[in-house]
Amino acid sequence: MNATEFQQHIGKIKHAVQGSAFSNANQLLSQLKSKDLNASQHVEVLYLTAVTCRLSGDYLAASHHLNTLLNMRPDYGRAHQELAYNYDALNKPKEAASALFTATHYNPALISSWKKLLTVYRKHNDKDAEQLALQQLEYLESLPAPILGAYDLMYEKKLASAEQICRQFLLKNKHHPEAMLLLAELGIQLKVYHDAEFLLESCSTLYPDNLRAIITYLSLLAKLGKHQKVLEIAEMQRERFTDNLQIIMAKANALLGLNKTAEAIAIYDDLLAKEKDRPAVWLALGHAYKSKGKTDKAIFAYQQAAYYHPQFGDAYWSLANLKSYRFDDKEVSRMLELEQQPSIGLDDRIHVCFAIGKALEDMKRYDDAFSYYNRGNQFKLASVQFDITRTEQAVESQIAVSSKQDFNRESTGFPSPEPIFIVGMPRAGSTLLEQILASQGDIDGTMELHNILSLASSISNQQKPYPFCLNELTFEQRYNLGKQYIEQTKYYRGNAPFFIDKMPNNFMHIGFIKQILPNAKIIDARRDPMDCCFSNFKQLFGDGQEFSYGLEEIGRYFEAYAKLMRHWDKVYPGQILRVTHEEVLDDLALQVKRMLDYIGVPFDSACLDFYNTERLIKTPSAEQVRQPINRSGQDRWKPFEAHLSPLLKRFK
Repeated sequence: MNATEFQQHIGKIKHAVQGSAFSNANQLLSQLKSKDLNASQHVEVLYLTAVTCRLSGDYLAASHHLNTLLNMRPDYGRAHQELAYNYDALNKPKEAASALFTATHYNPALISSWKKLLTVYRKHNDKDAEQLALQQLEYLESLPAPILGAYDLMYEKKLASAEQICRQFLLKNKHHPEAMLLLAELGIQLKVYHDAEFLLESCSTLYPDNLRAIITYLSLLAKLGKHQKVLEIAEMQRERFTDNLQIIMAKANALLGLNKTAEAIAIYDDLLAKEKDRPAVWLALGHAYKSKGKTDKAIFAYQQAAYYHPQFGDAYWSLANLKSYRFDDKEVSRMLELEQQPSIGLDDRIHVCFAIGKALEDMKRYDDAFSYYNRGNQFKLASVQFDITRTEQAVESQIAVSSKQDFNRESTGFPSPEPIFIVGMPRAGSTLLEQILASQGDIDGTMELHNILSLASSISNQQKPYPFCLNELTFEQRYNLGKQYIEQTKYYRGNAPFFIDKMPNNFMHIGFIKQILPNAKIIDARRDPMDCCFSNFKQLFGDGQEFSYGLEEIGRYFEAYAKLMRHWDKVYPGQILRVTHEEVLDDLALQVKRMLDYIGVPFDSACLDFYNTERLIKTPSAEQVRQPINRSGQDRWKPFEAHLSPLLKRFK
């Protein structure tokens, strides 16, 4: 059902409900349910059905519809608020209070829920919680009505509507700080990072005392891998916001991102010496030790994070994500109990589900393991609202643009031969290839850099969005973009003549890369599709890779990736080196020689002993690439074969 027709129908239902014409509302809802609705439309219909049932006095039916809805969208704040109203009507105050707390967790803009919670906190003489509720209410009530409404829409994942309201408000109220912050947050969620960065830089400059703007700005810069800039701003802001934990952590995390691990660890240690009960600091310390290969210290730090915050899902997943860590029976029982607790947040539950899946797989309880992997993936997919058709459309756009006659012009871009891009699917062996190549003295390993995505975003415009604007770039623009990339990435490398950027998603931007850096080398890391796709399904990524949370989505993503790579092979014949994981396992020396010859550096036997190379590694494969070549990752999908029909129908 198209969006306009759907909203017209929804408007009639809301009008009927407001007029207490519940029979008419139910009739209109029944008509809608017979239509072909997408997931978000189905959620809205279920919500209005529940509201109508409650107002009609049918509380059992309302609860049924809300439970169905929350199974689809467990982070739908208004549904939890509606559940609280329903519990109130059924005289279940304890359940109502719990639902209100959950509602404000997922949608902090719900004034009605905060007011009801305030009453609960006062009744129980909970002064700290009362103060928090009062502060949030004061903040929400200070917001202009359109901005409050837009925040509500954003938290309920109606991003386009929220953006429209926010932009209209800014036209009349230029440089309003809350509107600028909201529009930036929407830009981040929509992955329009260049616009969001500009807004946050402007807001923090115009309002230097706005701590929220500064923290959000630092967070985005970190997300984009601009760690040097984070470091500079954090240092400057320390003078204004003395001892602010978020700014101190931003500095430490930036140091970690710049491979200054010892300095980062010193800051984490100092924070923990002052106060042990800081789970997020323990977690960051664990990540730092993991990147250095100090597994025992990483385990201790993650365990401390879980000790101080027993519902901290990321602490359990970080232990599982070490790959070599094995949970004992007591830990598994604790996680199983934790996952069932009603009070656990969605993000923590997702992390715990993936950790349980890994623990049960290690115990060879494959059906149970799949159940928890699948549960975590379903929750995650619902929360990110990923649509695989957008990726498929993006691939078609890249093909269409790069098929034009004037696309691959001669003498274009910045001529540096320094970058080596390793692209492909995540979990395809790219970290292993980087570790092998970084063992050669002329090549620096770095990390998954965000710079190409950021630069691509920066050239997009309303008249010709990326990638359709590529053919409009002048020689000067291409040259400057390539030069900018080299300058931006110098903070992550040493003094070697070449360096690696192993952001796998850059396969989507090979056309852009070759336009701005025509002499860059590109290696496509390829792995057996069943092994690769199932490995993605089991992996909970720190950020991005939203395609990986559903078997159907993963399979279609792999097909889209393979299709685009076939196209790039035609556009740039002989310029992209494909290295398959299985061939590396079969003959490491041959594949090392192929890669080094392609890059143009001499053979180095250290590449064969790559596991002895000491360097920071920040991907899920960190421990695995510190071991000699082995086949432990092959055919790991086979014990789960009965559950993998969406992949088997494509690849077997």
